[in-house]
Amino acid sequence: MMNFESGKRNMASDSVKILLVDDEPDILEFMEYNLKKEGYDVYLAKNGKEAIDLAKKEKPQLIILDIMMPVMDGIEACRHIREIPELQHTLVTFLTARNEEYSQIAGFDVGADDYISKPIKPRVLTSRIKALLRRVNGVQPPQAPTIQIGNLRIDRESYLVYKDDQPISFPRKEFELLALLTSKPGKVFTREDILSRVWGNDIVVGDRTIDVHIRKIREKLGDESIKTIKGIGYKFDI
Repeated sequence: MMNFESGKRNMASDSVKILLVDDEPDILEFMEYNLKKEGYDVYLAKNGKEAIDLAKKEKPQLIILDIMMPVMDGIEACRHIREIPELQHTLVTFLTARNEEYSQIAGFDVGADDYISKPIKPRVLTSRIKALLRRVNGVQPPQAPTIQIGNLRIDRESYLVYKDDQPISFPRKEFELLALLTSKPGKVFTREDILSRVWGNDIVVGDRTIDVHIRKIREKLGDESIKTIKGIGYKFDI
């Protein structure tokens, strides 16, 4: 019988922890089997509420969430997870039906980093996860730890943004996108450059993904500092 609170550990203490969340036992079992083969430390939950409780306890590097679940769905669970300080660096990926654009956009709206389409193929699943983890753990070029532009301060080390000294919460990808644009005020970043530098070349996302994240950043900053350069990309104006 499957344990929905946690998968059995078969790794050293420094292994990558992945939390799988789905109300269908067959899907959980399928993903657990394939990820354990890759050497990941796997934990299981059958709804959003269980996922939040287990994530607080185990602090996984990655959470894979189904959207439609009883008790608490994946969208609501992700929203709560993004409000937990100790999970601010945890990656969240949604499971969505193929070409289900509404679910994908809703996921990015609440802070998801990526999505995996159903039906799930083992090689696609493991490749996508490896790409995500490489993006987080890869070596990045040296950058100033803090960016100060007018009344806006961006702390790269703590992943915090302050406006008029008041903290504003940003999910990982929104933060990385804002940090990129503000790293060179006035410079136009093309969509291709943004996708490559924020999401990485190994992850396939569409133009709508950037648009959704830009809209959310604008809403939080409450201004129009980020300008759209039609047909090209975006820039941050002082």
